[in-house]
Formats: sequence, structure tokens, C-alpha cells
Amino acid sequence: MDDLKPFRSYADQVSILESRGMLVEDRGRAERQLRTLNYYRLSGYWHTMRKVDRATKRSLDSFRPGATFDLVVELYEFDERLRAAIFAELAPVELAVRALIGHHLGKIDPLVYLDPHKMGPLAVTPKHDVWRRRFKKAIRSSKEEFIEHHKNQYSGSLPIWVAVEVMDWGMLSHLYGMSPVRVRDDIAVIFHLSAPQLGSWLKCLNILRNYAAHHARIFNRSFDIKPKLCKKDERLNIIREVTNRSFGQLTLVRYLSHELGLPDRGQLPSALTTFPENDLVPFSRLGAPQGWQDHPLWVVRTT
Repeated sequence: MDDLKPFRSYADQVSILESRGMLVEDRGRAERQLRTLNYYRLSGYWHTMRKVDRATKRSLDSFRPGATFDLVVELYEFDERLRAAIFAELAPVELAVRALIGHHLGKIDPLVYLDPHKMGPLAVTPKHDVWRRRFKKAIRSSKEEFIEHHKNQYSGSLPIWVAVEVMDWGMLSHLYGMSPVRVRDDIAVIFHLSAPQLGSWLKCLNILRNYAAHHARIFNRSFDIKPKLCKKDERLNIIREVTNRSFGQLTLVRYLSHELGLPDRGQLPSALTTFPENDLVPFSRLGAPQGWQDHPLWVVRTT
């Protein structure tokens, strides 16, 4: 096992980068940025600037010509804007999914979500027990006034259209996956998707949201879960080969927002246009094709 890496001062960190071929035009500014951004957080943005051994395909501890610390920070700041845009556009979609699940399950029984046998065979598994424990924990830790109201007025029982308001995206995704087939189908058809397709999208977007929430890198990321796409919808052809890339995942957000008819403030398209132009790290690493701005799902809707 290798020894633990030694502690390095900010000045030492800058010197290491310079020794490996990165241009640092202002050492003082670079040290200040390392103090607030962290060397290893920024390393995710300079990784693509490293030289690669042609034989082994492994990245080397040296940078290609043109690598600069300023470009690293510009890429990080682009990613920061992208994360903010993800939250801005995904939030209304999440609220809509909450409302739809609450409404369609509520038509069956206000408390159907608590009884796996009423939910159906998809819920009669240990997963429902795990989910219910997580839900109860969310209720206990919630500070919402409506929780206290239902405790005082209704013995603490929350009808599903109220309960969804304390569920995060992950809980909603799992609840949808355990819902009766007719409920899953009725919700999916609103998006012109099948239930398995929408279920896979919700899982993907849960991961995307978590990355954004935890300040993880979105740019140049490869996602493990790929969404199931509707083969008949030509609008999705733009991402069929890049569903595991950032642009593919972001397009899911644009699609769902479009199908719901939500107001389009264009945060995601706007954020993508701020990518720092450079000759070293191409915009295509996001998975976006040429002319993406003119695609029907990415043109900002005015109504």
C-alpha cells in the first residue's frame, strides 16, 4: 500500500502544477483560489488537460500545451452555473411529479401508500419496508407546520397528497416504482412515455439532482444509469448515443418541462452558452452536438 500523500501548502500546490507544465499567470491569485475551492475539487477540471500515454491510455502527471490555471477555474465556474441551472429547471418538474403521484394515488385511497398490499405486487417486497422507514424518518425530522396540524387534527395520518410534500426526489422515484400499474401508466402517459421509461428517467434525475446538491462535477461526467428512451419520439434522437453524458441527462429535464408545459426561463440553455471557449477542452465533452441550441427541446419557449 502506498504511503499517505504528504500535506502541501497552497504555495507548494501551485509549484506542483507549474512543474507539471500548467501555466499559472498569477501565483497569489491561484493560492487564494486553492484556499477556497480545494486542490482535489479542481483536479476534476484539469484532468482532461493531462497528457495521455498512447500505449497504456493512462493519464500522465504532466499537462498538454495550453493548460492554464485560469482555464481550470473558468471550467469550474461554468460547472457552478450549470449546477444552479439544474436546480432552477428541475425544481418545477419535481413539484409537478409530487403533485401527480399524490393525486393519482389519492384517487385509490388517501393512505394507500402505507399499505403494500393495497399498492399491489410491486410494493409487496422488502423495499417497501425500507421506503416506509425512510418516510417515517422524514416525518419525524420535518419542521413543516402542516405536519403538526395533521398530528393534532387527524391523529398524524397524512393523506398521500400531503405526504408527498415531505418526500425528496429519491423517495418519490421509489414510490412511483412501487405504485399500482394503472397509476404508473396514467402518470407516464402525461409525458408521452411508458411507465418503465418514466421510472428510469426519475432514477436518472435523482442522481443528477444529488450531484448538483453536493457540488459534484457535472461537466465531463459519465453517468452510470441510462434512461430508457421512447423510440418513436424523434426529438430524443439527439441523445440516443449520449444518454450517459451530461447533455443527455440535461435533455431529460428539458423534455419533462416541455411536456408539462412549465414556464421556460431558459436557465439550462443559458448556462450552456457560457462554456469557456478554448482549444484544449472542447464543449463536445458534455455530449452536446453541433447546433444543439436549435433543437426543439432546447429552444427557449416564449409561451
